Amino acid sequence: MTPVIEETKKPQSMPTGPRNVLRSNDSASLWNCTLSPGWSREECDILRKALMKYGIGNWAQIIASNCLPGKTNAQMNLQLQRMLGQQSTAEFAGLHIDPLVIGEKNSKIQGPNIKRKNNCIVNTGNRPSREEIKRRIQNNKELYEIPEEEWNKIVLPKPEDVALNAKYEELRRLQDELTDVQAQIAEIQKKKYEEVASFKKMYNVLD
Repeated sequence: MTPVIEETKKPQSMPTGPRNVLRSNDSASLWNCTLSPGWSREECDILRKALMKYGIGNWAQIIASNCLPGKTNAQMNLQLQRMLGQQSTAEFAGLHIDPLVIGEKNSKIQGPNIKRKNNCIVNTGNRPSREEIKRRIQNNKELYEIPEEEWNKIVLPKPEDVALNAKYEELRRLQDELTDVQAQIAEIQKKKYEEVASFKKMYNVLD
């Protein structure tokens, strides 16, 4: 049985017309991808924009832009696989596409021959030939590539902005931890108060 996927019109990362590929209010379904260890949602969004701007797999340019300091080729490629929802990335090589659009499409594919790992479709069967990969790249270019005038306009954060955002992210994390600790302390205090009240009631202790 062949995989089943819903028939749709040409997918687009944004509505028709001047599509704002930098918007932050994407449909939640676009973010079905799981994050690799060590990746924040913000870093994943930066990688998404970098891939749209420089093309899938153009790691040298992404690293040179310094928009994701500290991230290696291997780390970015692993997160790309999760965003695409598939293990193989060759059929999108060099294309200026929104990887989350592909990931959303792949999340709907079903069938007994579909194998997944970390929500990604795993390669099965024989390796496609070079000619077949070229054919797929051309087909994906026609279906999914963002117009050049749009990906040229994408502005990636500067290194200092990335560092500042990382500090804000760490501050938010610490604030969340503090809130959790305060809630735990309040719960302990409540239990202690209830235990003391119960003891006083049991032995008729007056305040």
